[in-house]
Amino acid sequence: MKMKWIVNTLGMMLISLSLSAQVVSKDSLNVLKQHKESLEIRKKLTDRKLELAKYENQLAEKTAEVTKTAEQAQKSADENRKMAAKLSEDAQHKKHAKSARKSANAAERDAKKARRAESNLATLKKNIESLKSKIADDETKLSTMQ
Repeated sequence: MKMKWIVNTLGMMLISLSLSAQVVSKDSLNVLKQHKESLEIRKKLTDRKLELAKYENQLAEKTAEVTKTAEQAQKSADENRKMAAKLSEDAQHKKHAKSARKSANAAERDAKKARRAESNLATLKKNIESLKSKIADDETKLSTMQ
């Protein structure tokens, strides 16, 4: 009786194990992997589009800054020319020398700001173009997956 009970128990366990084990085909695994890749690409695409929108909003601001700093640099250079002309009329005048030195320093500082603003704008434009190409690549990847 005991032996029969043990054999029946083991038989039931074997039957239940074979019924509960699910076989996952390779096709369904591949489909799941493709779906996961598709979701990752969509996430990257969305992040890049948000970053692109942020950069494009900054573009107008940076362009205005370049214009403003270029105008200020030109004004400072004109002022420096005037002060240098005054100094050349009377080279020994201390006041003219000091004001010419100050205007030269201001012109140098403003020119540096203008160059930096121009560099920042160029970098921003380069980043925008790079993001646009990455977005296009992601969109083509996504369209080939579907």
